[in-house]
Formats: sequence, structure tokens, C-alpha cells
Amino acid sequence: MRFSSFLSAIALASLASADDAPESSDVLNLTKDNFSSTVNPEPLILVEFFAPWCGHCKALAPHYEEAATTLKDKDIKLAKVDCVDQADLCQTHGVQGYPALKIFRDGESTDYSGPRKADGIISYMLKQSLPAVSDVTASNLAEFQKADKLVVLAYVSSTTKAPAPEFSATADKLRDEFLFGITSDAAAIAAAGVTPPAIVVYRSFDEHVTEYPYPSSAATVPELEAWIQQLAIPILGEVNGETYALYATSPKPLAYLFLDPTDEKSEETIAVLKPVAAKYRSEINFVWIDATKFGEHAKALNLAEPKWPSFVIQKLEDQLKYPYDQNKPVEAEAISAMVGDYLAGKLLPKLKSQPIPESQNESVFTLVSEQFDEVVYDDSKDVFVEFYATWCGHCKRLKPIWDSLGDHFAEVKDKLVIAKMESTENDLPASAPFRISGFPTLKFKPAGSREFLEYNGDRELESLVAYVEEHAKNSLKPSVKTPEDDSQGTFVVASREDHDEL
Repeated sequence: MRFSSFLSAIALASLASADDAPESSDVLNLTKDNFSSTVNPEPLILVEFFAPWCGHCKALAPHYEEAATTLKDKDIKLAKVDCVDQADLCQTHGVQGYPALKIFRDGESTDYSGPRKADGIISYMLKQSLPAVSDVTASNLAEFQKADKLVVLAYVSSTTKAPAPEFSATADKLRDEFLFGITSDAAAIAAAGVTPPAIVVYRSFDEHVTEYPYPSSAATVPELEAWIQQLAIPILGEVNGETYALYATSPKPLAYLFLDPTDEKSEETIAVLKPVAAKYRSEINFVWIDATKFGEHAKALNLAEPKWPSFVIQKLEDQLKYPYDQNKPVEAEAISAMVGDYLAGKLLPKLKSQPIPESQNESVFTLVSEQFDEVVYDDSKDVFVEFYATWCGHCKRLKPIWDSLGDHFAEVKDKLVIAKMESTENDLPASAPFRISGFPTLKFKPAGSREFLEYNGDRELESLVAYVEEHAKNSLKPSVKTPEDDSQGTFVVASREDHDEL
């Protein structure tokens, strides 16, 4: 769940009213009576299964309509099924959430995994209508080179010799993402001004024409795939609901430039930082993001003030954040120096942390980020931590049980810490060898160990007590002074398991 909160913000920001849908529609309405007769004969058709009350469906509606109108001229149909009115039909097709989009080819369906904006739907469906590799000639060369945001074209003397087989195999793997073409037409090769064999990427952004820099005849599928995927990421492009997955699946850290697009200096700021992005693009992906839409995401990245432009680096793998000082101007030299320090391992992440409590009077220790290492890595103590979110219903139900667990072991607080940490208000430090992906998460660290055990049992008090007693390294028998003579030293009282519990 590396980016779930961000995608939620995107979804909320993009909601639109269904009232904006045109009265006449190029989207076909399907029911149980006409579904098979309409869908089965089509070599390619996209079907949306929706519910009228669904906010995401309402947001999709105008884009779906626009795509249907454009694709109608390409003889690609779009259709929809109202799952409130046609519940049985939707159940037959395994619909479990809305909107569900499925591509049908001659009656056989696969899930649609493309974008949900008009231009993205159009581009995706056009790719689906073509073979993995399209044949290109001089007559359609210029049109094909500009047919999508990124087009890959192989110029070869023979469509059976290298690199044609490797090129076709790469196209099969990436057909849902990019448009591939091949030509052995001498006139097309002459018009392109290349010497075959050559593989060229044409883009609508950054450097428009890029030729594969190594001998094409020796190219392998992994090499071609890596080269194309790198060129697919702009030097400094916008990140939003349509593009976030492109960055989230990349192993590189992500550097955000938060901007207010209405600010007349926004384009200037992008231009200033683009050379920095180009300098480090092999190691970091740079993006700009609409701060007015995604201000909550800025807060999640530990940018405390709604002050734009702002800059922050995030290591997606472990969710560590490195914000640039918001009191300083965003300038190329300073940002370049910061990025260089980050890559050299000289920067420390900025951790979001609640204040350290002035007192800890309850049996459950309130853990905050600033005290994590001090408390959790105390080798003299066993530590059992609940990572929770205040809004989480399961966490609310666990709270009285967790409090009772703290009470149960209150007499051995010097050897066992029962703790809780509000994970939406406190970041895990780099020393933690895990990330939190759901709430509540329960982690036990035995005394003297650096290993964290995840508790996956039931959340009843008896089970939690038994788990602690099984995994604790320290003795859980409290030591107390004799009431008769304080000078007699200490004695060990019987463990709780020797007595009836209240």
C-alpha cells in the first residue's frame, strides 16, 4: 500500500457531477436482453459496469463519453451496464466493485487496466485494437510517429532477422503501455534518416526523437524494455491520478516539486529545476504536483506549511521523507546540492512526530517517533507495540483490550513495555526494518534482539497475554519489597499463572 492515501486524494479531487453527461450518448446501454448480441460479435469493445450512486462512476462518466465519441470513428465501441438495474448480469460477469471495466474480444473478457481519463482511454483502446507491432510504410510513417505520447519504431532490412524477433517480444510485453511499429520500407527508412537496423523512440515530451544508443542487432528484450521504460518517464513531468502508477512502480526515489498552477511563476520554476532533474534522472524521478489539489499529500510528506513552491524527496520503498527547508527559496543550485547530499547518504530524513509526553502514568506507554529508538531498542526490555490510527474502527475495538494488557503486566513495566503509537502522526525511523501497511499492526521485540515478531493471533486478552508469556525473554515475575521489613531486600512473588484471575 505504498501510495493508497495519495490515490484517495486524487479520487476525491477528481469527482464530477453526472449531470454534466450529454443527453445524447455514443456509449451503448446494455441489458441482459442485448448484452450477448451486442458484445459477442465485436472484435473489441470496452464495457463499464457501474452504479448510479457511485462517486467514482460519476467522475468517469464525462471521460467515458468523450472517449466513446472519439473511438466511434475508429470503429471501437464503448458500452455500459447499470448494475442496480441489471444486478444479475453484473453478478454473472463477476463484478465486485464500481466502476468495473472489462475488455471483450469476440465475447471473451479481460480486465481493463488502463487510465480513466478520456485521452488515456482513447490511447489504451487504440493500442488494444492494433497488433503488438504495427506494419509501417512511408505513407503512414509521419502519422505513426505522432500516434501516441511514446511510440517505438524499428527500422530493419529484414523483419525476420535481429533485432526484429527481440523487438516483437518486447512489444508483446509492453503492448498495453506503448505503441510499437516496424518497417523495412526503404522509402520510410530514408524519410526517417536512419541506418538500419535502428530502433527509435518518438515522444511528445522532452527530447522528441531518441535512437537506441547501442548496436540494435545485439539488443535483448530486458535491455530494450529497460531503455523504453526509462524514456517513458519525463525529465520533470506532472504526477497525478493518471501517471502516479508509472512512478510508484519505479525503484527510484521520487522528488516532488509542489506548485500552485495558477501562479504565473510556476512554469519558470519548472524550467529552473529541469536541468537538475536531467542531471540526476538516472537515480531519481522528478515530478511536479498541483499543491492546491494535493495539499494533504504535502502534509503527509512532512511539508508543514502550505507554502509553494516546495520541494521534498521521498524514498518510496521505506516511505522516508526529506523535505527542503520551506523558509528558503527553491533555487537550482540549492536543490542540486540537496539531491547530491541525499544520494551521498548525507541527509537525515525528517520524521513526523508527536511531542514526547510530559508524563507516562498509564500502564500502556505512549510511543512517539522521537523516542522510538530509545524505547524500542532498549536491550533490557521486551517491547510489544500496537501501531494504530485514531480513525480505525478495529483499533477502537482493540483499545480497551490493549489497556487491559498493559494493566495485566503493570508490575513488570521495568522489564516489559506495552506501548501504542499513532502511525498517522508518527513516522517510523530508518532503523525500523518494517513498514506499516494496515491498522492495527502488533509487533513484539524480545529483549536483547533486533528481530520484530508480528502478532497475527486473535485479539482477545487471554491470547495476547499467552503470546507475551511465550515470547518474552525477561522473567515476568515482579520483584517487590517485604511489607514487614523494607531492609530485608526483595523476594519474588508467585507468577500470575499460579493464581485465579479475576
